[in-house]
Amino acid sequence: MHSFPQRAAAADRWYHSGMVAAREPLIVLTNDDGVNSPGLIAAARALAPLGWVLVAAPREQQTSAGRSMPASADGAIDALRKLINGDHWEVYAVGGSPAQAVQRALLVLSDRRPDLLVAGINYGENVGSGVTISGTVGAALEAASFGVPALAVSLEMDVHYHLSHSHKVDFTAAMHFTRFFAERLLTLSRPHDVDVLKVDVPGNADSQTEWRVTRQSRQNYWTPINPDKRDRLQYHQEIDFDTLEPDSDIYAIASAGVVSVTPVSLDLTARVSLTDFEQQLRAHE
Repeated sequence: MHSFPQRAAAADRWYHSGMVAAREPLIVLTNDDGVNSPGLIAAARALAPLGWVLVAAPREQQTSAGRSMPASADGAIDALRKLINGDHWEVYAVGGSPAQAVQRALLVLSDRRPDLLVAGINYGENVGSGVTISGTVGAALEAASFGVPALAVSLEMDVHYHLSHSHKVDFTAAMHFTRFFAERLLTLSRPHDVDVLKVDVPGNADSQTEWRVTRQSRQNYWTPINPDKRDRLQYHQEIDFDTLEPDSDIYAIASAGVVSVTPVSLDLTARVSLTDFEQQLRAHE
Protein backbone atom coordinates (compact mmCIF):
# COMPACT_ATOMS: atom_id res chain seq x y z
CA MET A 1 0.00 0.00 0.00
CA HIS A 2 1.26 3.47 -0.88
CA SER A 3 1.10 5.24 2.47
CA PHE A 4 2.99 7.62 4.71
CA PRO A 5 3.02 7.29 8.49
CA GLN A 6 1.58 10.19 10.48
CA ARG A 7 4.16 11.60 12.87
CA ALA A 8 4.84 14.83 14.70
CA ALA A 9 8.16 15.74 13.11
CA ALA A 10 10.20 18.68 14.34
CA ALA A 11 10.97 21.15 11.57
CA ASP A 12 14.73 20.84 12.03
CA ARG A 13 14.55 17.14 11.10
CA TRP A 14 13.61 18.15 7.56
CA TYR A 15 17.07 19.55 6.97
CA HIS A 16 19.09 16.45 7.91
CA SER A 17 20.95 15.94 4.64
CA GLY A 18 21.49 12.24 5.20
CA MET A 19 17.76 11.63 5.65
CA VAL A 20 16.88 13.48 2.47
CA ALA A 21 19.66 12.02 0.34
CA ALA A 22 18.78 8.45 1.29
CA ARG A 23 15.25 8.64 -0.10
CA GLU A 24 13.43 9.31 -3.34
CA PRO A 25 11.98 12.78 -3.84
CA LEU A 26 9.11 13.61 -1.49
CA ILE A 27 6.23 15.42 -3.20
CA VAL A 28 3.35 16.81 -1.16
CA LEU A 29 0.11 17.02 -3.13
CA THR A 30 -2.92 19.10 -2.18
CA ASN A 31 -5.72 21.11 -3.79
CA ASP A 32 -8.65 23.34 -2.89
CA ASP A 33 -11.46 21.21 -4.32
CA GLY A 34 -11.24 18.69 -1.49
CA VAL A 35 -9.72 15.29 -0.90
CA ASN A 36 -12.36 13.59 -3.07
CA SER A 37 -11.63 15.67 -6.16
CA PRO A 38 -10.93 13.71 -9.37
CA GLY A 39 -8.44 16.48 -10.19
CA LEU A 40 -6.44 15.57 -7.09
CA ILE A 41 -6.43 11.89 -8.08
CA ALA A 42 -5.38 12.81 -11.62
CA ALA A 43 -2.44 14.78 -10.22
CA ALA A 44 -1.46 11.87 -7.96
CA ARG A 45 -1.42 9.56 -10.98
CA ALA A 46 0.74 12.04 -12.89
CA LEU A 47 3.24 12.52 -10.07
CA ALA A 48 3.61 8.92 -8.93
CA PRO A 49 6.54 8.11 -11.28
CA LEU A 50 8.54 11.07 -9.93
CA GLY A 51 8.80 10.17 -6.26
CA TRP A 52 6.94 9.49 -3.04
CA VAL A 53 3.62 11.37 -3.12
CA LEU A 54 2.08 12.44 0.19
CA VAL A 55 -1.53 13.51 -0.38
CA ALA A 56 -3.06 15.89 2.16
CA ALA A 57 -6.06 17.95 1.07
CA PRO A 58 -9.02 19.72 2.64
CA ARG A 59 -11.76 17.43 3.89
CA GLU A 60 -14.36 19.59 2.12
CA GLN A 61 -14.61 21.86 -0.91
CA GLN A 62 -12.47 24.96 -0.27
CA THR A 63 -12.56 26.78 -3.62
CA SER A 64 -11.64 30.48 -3.33
CA ALA A 65 -10.15 30.04 0.15
CA GLY A 66 -6.92 31.78 -0.88
CA ARG A 67 -4.21 31.42 1.75
CA SER A 68 -6.70 31.76 4.58
CA MET A 69 -6.26 30.30 8.05
CA PRO A 70 -9.82 30.18 9.43
CA ALA A 71 -9.92 29.95 13.21
CA SER A 72 -13.07 27.84 12.93
CA ALA A 73 -11.19 24.95 11.25
CA ASP A 74 -10.83 21.89 13.47
CA GLY A 75 -7.51 20.81 11.93
CA ALA A 76 -8.39 17.11 12.24
CA ILE A 77 -6.43 14.66 10.08
CA ASP A 78 -8.22 11.56 8.86
CA ALA A 79 -6.61 8.80 6.82
CA LEU A 80 -8.55 7.58 3.78
CA ARG A 81 -7.84 4.89 1.20
CA LYS A 82 -7.91 5.75 -2.49
CA LEU A 83 -7.29 3.50 -5.48
CA ILE A 84 -4.64 5.26 -7.60
CA ASN A 85 -2.80 3.64 -10.53
CA GLY A 86 -4.10 0.26 -9.40
CA ASP A 87 -2.66 0.62 -5.90
CA HIS A 88 -4.30 1.49 -2.60
CA TRP A 89 -2.90 4.75 -1.27
CA GLU A 90 -3.40 6.22 2.15
CA VAL A 91 -4.32 9.88 1.72
CA TYR A 92 -5.14 12.48 4.36
CA ALA A 93 -8.26 14.61 4.72
CA VAL A 94 -7.62 17.78 6.73
CA GLY A 95 -10.30 19.82 8.45
CA GLY A 96 -9.30 23.24 7.19
CA SER A 97 -8.28 25.40 4.27
CA PRO A 98 -5.79 24.40 1.57
CA ALA A 99 -3.05 26.37 3.33
CA GLN A 100 -3.87 24.63 6.61
CA ALA A 101 -3.70 21.28 4.82
CA VAL A 102 -0.22 22.24 3.64
CA GLN A 103 0.81 23.11 7.19
CA ARG A 104 -0.43 19.75 8.48
CA ALA A 105 1.43 17.97 5.70
CA LEU A 106 4.71 19.77 6.39
CA LEU A 107 4.63 19.85 10.19
CA VAL A 108 2.73 16.68 11.14
CA LEU A 109 2.66 14.14 8.33
CA SER A 110 6.15 14.52 6.86
CA ASP A 111 9.37 13.50 8.58
CA ARG A 112 11.54 15.67 6.33
CA ARG A 113 11.44 18.75 4.19
CA PRO A 114 9.54 17.94 0.96
CA ASP A 115 11.28 18.42 -2.36
CA LEU A 116 8.14 19.83 -3.96
CA LEU A 117 4.58 20.89 -3.22
CA VAL A 118 1.98 20.51 -5.96
CA ALA A 119 -1.47 22.10 -5.69
CA GLY A 120 -4.10 20.93 -8.20
CA ILE A 121 -5.30 19.93 -10.62
CA ASN A 122 -7.87 22.66 -10.06
CA TYR A 123 -11.35 22.78 -11.58
CA GLY A 124 -11.06 26.12 -13.38
CA GLU A 125 -8.26 28.41 -14.50
CA ASN A 126 -6.58 30.76 -11.99
CA VAL A 127 -5.46 33.80 -13.94
CA GLY A 128 -5.44 37.58 -13.62
CA SER A 129 -5.69 39.73 -10.52
CA GLY A 130 -7.90 37.21 -8.73
CA VAL A 131 -5.12 34.68 -8.17
CA THR A 132 -4.89 35.70 -4.50
CA ILE A 133 -8.44 34.38 -4.09
CA SER A 134 -7.41 30.96 -5.38
CA GLY A 135 -7.00 28.22 -2.79
CA THR A 136 -4.78 26.40 -5.29
CA VAL A 137 -2.35 29.31 -5.44
CA GLY A 138 -2.79 29.96 -1.71
CA ALA A 139 -1.67 26.42 -0.88
CA ALA A 140 1.39 26.81 -3.11
CA LEU A 141 2.29 30.14 -1.49
CA GLU A 142 2.00 28.59 1.96
CA ALA A 143 4.47 25.87 1.00
CA ALA A 144 6.78 28.47 -0.52
CA SER A 145 6.78 30.37 2.77
CA PHE A 146 8.41 27.27 4.30
CA GLY A 147 11.06 27.28 1.56
CA VAL A 148 9.47 24.41 -0.38
CA PRO A 149 9.36 24.79 -4.20
CA ALA A 150 5.72 24.88 -5.29
CA LEU A 151 3.67 24.22 -8.40
CA ALA A 152 0.02 25.30 -8.80
CA VAL A 153 -1.84 23.68 -11.72
CA SER A 154 -5.30 24.65 -12.97
CA LEU A 155 -7.40 23.50 -15.92
CA GLU A 156 -9.63 25.86 -17.90
CA MET A 157 -13.28 24.79 -17.95
CA ASP A 158 -16.82 26.14 -17.95
CA VAL A 159 -17.77 27.87 -14.70
CA HIS A 160 -20.57 25.40 -13.90
CA TYR A 161 -17.90 22.73 -13.26
CA HIS A 162 -15.94 24.81 -10.74
CA LEU A 163 -17.61 23.54 -7.58
CA SER A 164 -18.21 20.06 -8.94
CA HIS A 165 -16.31 16.82 -8.81
CA SER A 166 -17.50 15.98 -12.30
CA HIS A 167 -15.99 12.96 -14.00
CA LYS A 168 -16.85 14.50 -17.37
CA VAL A 169 -13.73 16.67 -17.14
CA ASP A 170 -10.75 15.28 -19.07
CA PHE A 171 -7.56 15.87 -17.07
CA THR A 172 -5.25 14.10 -19.53
CA ALA A 173 -3.45 17.20 -20.83
CA ALA A 174 -3.27 18.79 -17.38
CA MET A 175 -1.72 15.58 -16.04
CA HIS A 176 0.95 15.77 -18.75
CA PHE A 177 1.90 19.33 -17.84
CA THR A 178 1.71 18.62 -14.11
CA ARG A 179 4.32 15.90 -14.50
CA PHE A 180 6.37 17.95 -16.99
CA PHE A 181 6.74 21.00 -14.76
CA ALA A 182 7.01 19.01 -11.53
CA GLU A 183 9.98 17.18 -13.04
CA ARG A 184 11.54 20.52 -14.03
CA LEU A 185 11.17 21.91 -10.52
CA LEU A 186 12.70 18.75 -9.04
CA THR A 187 15.76 18.89 -11.28
CA LEU A 188 16.44 22.56 -12.07
CA SER A 189 17.66 25.41 -9.91
CA ARG A 190 15.06 28.14 -9.63
CA PRO A 191 16.03 31.78 -9.97
CA HIS A 192 15.75 33.95 -6.88
CA ASP A 193 12.23 35.34 -6.44
CA VAL A 194 10.50 32.45 -8.22
CA ASP A 195 8.66 30.90 -5.29
CA VAL A 196 5.68 29.35 -7.11
CA LEU A 197 5.19 28.20 -10.68
CA LYS A 198 1.56 28.80 -11.66
CA VAL A 199 0.46 26.68 -14.63
CA ASP A 200 -2.89 27.16 -16.37
CA VAL A 201 -3.86 24.64 -19.06
CA PRO A 202 -6.42 25.45 -21.80
CA GLY A 203 -9.50 23.24 -21.78
CA ASN A 204 -8.81 22.01 -25.32
CA ALA A 205 -5.09 21.37 -24.78
CA ASP A 206 -3.25 18.12 -25.44
CA SER A 207 0.30 17.03 -24.67
CA GLN A 208 1.57 18.83 -27.78
CA THR A 209 0.07 22.21 -26.90
CA GLU A 210 2.62 25.02 -26.77
CA TRP A 211 3.49 26.59 -23.44
CA ARG A 212 4.94 30.00 -22.70
CA VAL A 213 6.17 31.94 -19.69
CA THR A 214 3.75 34.74 -18.85
CA ARG A 215 3.13 37.46 -16.34
CA GLN A 216 0.01 37.70 -14.19
CA SER A 217 -2.48 40.04 -15.80
CA ARG A 218 -3.74 43.00 -13.81
CA GLN A 219 -7.23 42.40 -15.18
CA ASN A 220 -9.97 40.83 -13.06
CA TYR A 221 -10.79 37.71 -15.09
CA TRP A 222 -13.70 36.51 -12.93
CA THR A 223 -16.23 39.30 -12.32
CA PRO A 224 -18.71 39.01 -9.40
CA ILE A 225 -22.43 39.29 -10.20
CA ASN A 226 -25.60 39.30 -8.11
CA PRO A 227 -26.08 36.55 -5.51
CA ASP A 228 -28.25 33.55 -6.35
CA LYS A 229 -31.34 32.43 -4.42
CA ARG A 230 -29.12 30.95 -1.72
CA ASP A 231 -27.37 34.33 -1.35
CA ARG A 232 -24.17 32.87 -2.80
CA LEU A 233 -22.20 35.35 -4.88
CA GLN A 234 -21.90 34.32 -8.52
CA TYR A 235 -19.26 35.25 -11.08
CA HIS A 236 -18.67 35.16 -14.78
CA GLN A 237 -15.73 35.62 -17.14
CA GLU A 238 -15.15 39.13 -18.41
CA ILE A 239 -12.11 40.15 -20.50
CA ASP A 240 -11.20 43.54 -21.94
CA PHE A 241 -9.21 42.43 -24.97
CA ASP A 242 -8.43 46.04 -25.93
CA THR A 243 -6.27 46.55 -22.84
CA LEU A 244 -5.20 42.94 -22.25
CA GLU A 245 -1.44 42.55 -21.86
CA PRO A 246 -0.13 40.29 -24.67
CA ASP A 247 2.42 38.67 -22.37
CA SER A 248 -0.12 37.83 -19.66
CA ASP A 249 -1.66 34.62 -18.34
CA ILE A 250 -5.14 35.68 -19.47
CA TYR A 251 -3.94 36.35 -23.03
CA ALA A 252 -2.18 32.97 -23.18
CA ILE A 253 -5.32 31.08 -22.15
CA ALA A 254 -8.09 33.15 -23.71
CA SER A 255 -6.48 34.44 -26.92
CA ALA A 256 -3.42 32.38 -27.84
CA GLY A 257 -4.74 29.02 -26.63
CA VAL A 258 -1.41 28.02 -25.06
CA VAL A 259 -0.41 26.80 -21.61
CA SER A 260 0.39 29.73 -19.33
CA VAL A 261 3.41 29.33 -17.02
CA THR A 262 3.69 32.21 -14.57
CA PRO A 263 6.54 32.61 -12.07
CA VAL A 264 5.07 33.95 -8.82
CA SER A 265 6.88 35.62 -5.93
CA LEU A 266 6.04 35.74 -2.23
CA ASP A 267 7.24 39.35 -2.33
CA LEU A 268 4.18 41.52 -2.99
CA THR A 269 6.16 44.76 -2.84
CA ALA A 270 5.38 47.09 -5.76
CA ARG A 271 8.12 47.14 -8.40
CA VAL A 272 9.06 50.79 -7.91
CA SER A 273 12.06 52.64 -6.58
CA LEU A 274 11.47 52.65 -2.84
CA THR A 275 13.76 55.67 -2.47
CA ASP A 276 11.89 57.69 -5.08
CA PHE A 277 8.52 56.72 -3.64
CA GLU A 278 9.61 57.67 -0.13
CA GLN A 279 10.72 61.05 -1.45
CA GLN A 280 7.27 61.53 -2.97
CA LEU A 281 5.59 60.74 0.32
CA ARG A 282 7.89 63.10 2.21
CA ALA A 283 7.68 65.95 -0.33
CA HIS A 284 5.20 68.03 1.66
CA GLU A 285 6.27 67.26 5.22
